[in-house]
Amino acid sequence: MSNSRDTDAASPAKAPKAPADVETTSPGVGFGVSAITRRWQREDLLKKGSLIARGFAFFLSLLSFIITASNKHGDWKNFDKYEEYRYLLAIAILSALYTGVQALRHVSAKQILDQRLSAMVDFVGDQVVSYLLISSVSAAIPMTNRMREGQDNIFTDSSASAISLSFFAFLLLAISAMISGYKLFTQSYN
Repeated sequence: MSNSRDTDAASPAKAPKAPADVETTSPGVGFGVSAITRRWQREDLLKKGSLIARGFAFFLSLLSFIITASNKHGDWKNFDKYEEYRYLLAIAILSALYTGVQALRHVSAKQILDQRLSAMVDFVGDQVVSYLLISSVSAAIPMTNRMREGQDNIFTDSSASAISLSFFAFLLLAISAMISGYKLFTQSYN
């Protein structure tokens, strides 16, 4: 009689599969050329995204500043009679200056600050200016709403447009702050 072990021994043994290459099973892992080019593309995208966000924030802050400063229509319809609108104007000026200087700094090839310090300034500056923008918007909205309850005119419309522009500048600076935070915490300190 034949033994079951004999048939198993006579059959060709199945060889264990060799492990596949790491690069073929998990693309993007490792230090290959494709990983390096993807990293460069990501860094380039972050740099362009930050510059575009700051550029649009500059434009919106500048428009908010111009609209608020020109919102003088006589008697009680002057922005400078209201503390909330003066605060909105001051922060719009500050935001326009900050975003303009930051955009120019990123466009120029000249490195003024150390890379680590520059990333920290970007992150903290974006955070502070975006907070100031949202606080000025939240201070001016109640005054505009109270005035619109009584009468809707060109003064309240101009105030509402300046508030909206400052709010959109806040959103863009918040996006820029997220990008600069990502760049700050993922950079190498070699």
